[in-house]
Amino acid sequence: MMMSGVTLQRATRRDFPTSMDSSSVIRLSSSPFRIAHSSLRATNRTHNPLSLSLSSSSSTSASRDNPRKKPPKLEAGAGAKRGAALDEAAYEAERLRLDAEARESMAEAAEREGAEEDPKAWKWVIRKRVWDFMEARDVAQNPRPVHHRIPNFVGASAAASKLSELEIFRVAECVKVNPDSPQKQVRFLTLSDGKKLLTPQPRLRTGFFSVLQSSMLAPHTINEACTSVGVAKYGRPIGLDEKIKVDLIVIGSVAVDPKTGARLGKGEGFAELEYGMLRYMGAIDDSTPVVTSVHDCQLVDDIPVEKLLIHDVPVDVICTPTQVIFTNTSIPKPQGIYWDKLSPEKLGQIRILRELKRRIEQETEQKLPCGPSEKLPPMAQRSRSKSRDK
Repeated sequence: MMMSGVTLQRATRRDFPTSMDSSSVIRLSSSPFRIAHSSLRATNRTHNPLSLSLSSSSSTSASRDNPRKKPPKLEAGAGAKRGAALDEAAYEAERLRLDAEARESMAEAAEREGAEEDPKAWKWVIRKRVWDFMEARDVAQNPRPVHHRIPNFVGASAAASKLSELEIFRVAECVKVNPDSPQKQVRFLTLSDGKKLLTPQPRLRTGFFSVLQSSMLAPHTINEACTSVGVAKYGRPIGLDEKIKVDLIVIGSVAVDPKTGARLGKGEGFAELEYGMLRYMGAIDDSTPVVTSVHDCQLVDDIPVEKLLIHDVPVDVICTPTQVIFTNTSIPKPQGIYWDKLSPEKLGQIRILRELKRRIEQETEQKLPCGPSEKLPPMAQRSRSKSRDK
């Protein structure tokens, strides 16, 4: 691990003006917190703009054959749709159970890939290094451990504040924000500023996206609406036919390279699926800025761009508790759903993807390709996590 001093350079980007004083907008060359491995001069990946497929990650959600007794499943927004009160305790218990299962499956997938020298194993090496560092240096926040999560971190609110000062956030009317803990303050600031918040239902298990606006909420419920239970309770679920324009995407990360904009998530591929579906809906395009908020120690320099896949989403701006970085990324953004990379097992787990596939095949009268089959990792028996994610 290489630790070095800080070199600051002013970053400029005409496409993304900021209202902050220019002295606070910097590009990180290296930092005491930065986890560096090696400096790479990576070339851009090959990108086919005509492709209509999306890869699932090598990690998948938990097997549906888990013998443990499961509490009744509740759909997000179901209470509102049926006019009945949402059973918050049951919804949260089910969400925590599924979250624990998904994290267990990711851990098993990482171990399997490392043992089999899988070509994607390099991603897990970087993820584990970041997760381990955050826990060892105690910059991780609950829910802990942060392994197999978009890690919550000390200073997440400060990073969110810097993000909210960006001109691209100030002028945005609709912001899509991931549902993870470190971006909770971003969701709060989005609603507090009167913007429309678009947030995915966790792991797309129960549906698609939910829309929230402060006009839908009482002032004292805005904070609750930023949680998973709150989204299910107050959000309006939308479908593929929703006419919506997203002005800004906020995405969580495990590691991100400030020089290239290359990003690694927690390994499930849902951010890529969400991005691809929004492209299909016409809600976003190449000009829609993508921002991530992370701790400074999540900045790395060893994500090889040439190994990224066509569905990997790069970031334009990085906000940390101490700085704002404009990456000027040249990595092409995904153009849609890449069906020839999507395994039948992954497709079988996400209802909205099956609906989209059926719709496209019906409209085009052509069968879409299918990706190679993948083995869903078996579930190990373990006690339920007591952590609360959001």
